[in-house]
Amino acid sequence: MDIKQALKNAKEMASDLAVMSDQRIREILYGVSQEIEMQIPFILQENQRDLDKMDPADPKYDRLKLTSKRIHTMVQDLRKVIEMDSPVGKALWETKRPNGMHIRKVVVPFGVVGIIYEARPNVTLDVFGLCLRTRNVCVLKGGSDAQYSNQAIVSCIYNALPSMENEKEKGICTLLPPGHEASLELLHAVGLVDVIIPRGSKALIDYVRQNAQVPVIETGAGVCHTYIDIDADIEKARAVVTNAKTRRVSVCNALDCLLIHIDRLNDLPDICRDLAAKNVIIYADSLSMQCLKGHYPDHLLQPATEKHYGHEFLDYKMSIQTVMCFEAALAHISLYGSRHSECMISENQETIKQFLDEVDAACVYANVSTAFTDGGQFGFGAEVGISTQKLHARGPMGLEALTTYKYQIIGNGQTRNQ
Repeated sequence: MDIKQALKNAKEMASDLAVMSDQRIREILYGVSQEIEMQIPFILQENQRDLDKMDPADPKYDRLKLTSKRIHTMVQDLRKVIEMDSPVGKALWETKRPNGMHIRKVVVPFGVVGIIYEARPNVTLDVFGLCLRTRNVCVLKGGSDAQYSNQAIVSCIYNALPSMENEKEKGICTLLPPGHEASLELLHAVGLVDVIIPRGSKALIDYVRQNAQVPVIETGAGVCHTYIDIDADIEKARAVVTNAKTRRVSVCNALDCLLIHIDRLNDLPDICRDLAAKNVIIYADSLSMQCLKGHYPDHLLQPATEKHYGHEFLDYKMSIQTVMCFEAALAHISLYGSRHSECMISENQETIKQFLDEVDAACVYANVSTAFTDGGQFGFGAEVGISTQKLHARGPMGLEALTTYKYQIIGNGQTRNQ
């Protein structure tokens, strides 16, 4: 592939897409959803080629793996995006100045959106759907781990385009080669790519931030905590902790560290009871270790060290830290959290309000599993990623996060004298 030419084609297509009718965009996306459904056997076959290259014990294996059910869910999410109103063209604000000049602040697409991601083939379809719905062209740079899966999904997109013979139209979605050189070309594509969004490990995100010459929206790693308050309901605590840790360990909203108030230590064996059935390894501080000894399998219980805090496990592992008070829990989260998703379990409404107000994270929960940090669960249809930064977008990034705005000023010959 001539990457430079492919990026030029994408930039050219962005101009056409900006004026494409909403009805046409919906038709294209619906055609893609139908093609994906028809090609499930082919997509699974190509996905298996990727899986065959990866150790099943690798935490990324689960993220890479596609099943018929997962593909149907991807299609359902795409159709939800189709049904949603696009924010493009919406007037955010308008005013009429004393001189008669009319100013409108209007939502517009970015133009060309580059996505660099790892072994997550679902991102290919999610990003394409969200980008096209907001009249953005997408340039995808997936990892070599998901090469065949990504190619299969993009081939379905091309098959569904109204004019297959039109090479220019394929610029709506460009899949770059999986090599390192393609990443650098994308990161340096000043004037051709409007924004780059990395989705993956901390190492990937750091690499993109350090090397990009194009603006970047970071989707950060998830070091997620759940704090068991002195006023916690233990049934809720056990359910939330078990779900947050074991629903899918390879995702960024999975629980990494359990914080527990010292006065609730005796409840810890009950809270952790269901984790043993999933073979979750617990790295416990000295107080929680004493409490769990004899109540949790010895081979799954290990002493915690400093490296186990502030660590995104992406595996059946988690740490536990005993805290002396609520303020100590806040301090621990502030020191070790990644500003992704944080949770507390409590029945004290004043404490809940303080937690929600003071914790600095994209998503802050009370008595709810952090597993809900997800664009689909938030009603966004799908997501590009979870932004942990504070500029432009934060949290699950849906349609609105893929837009910016411009000011439109209309007058009748007004001139400025001062």
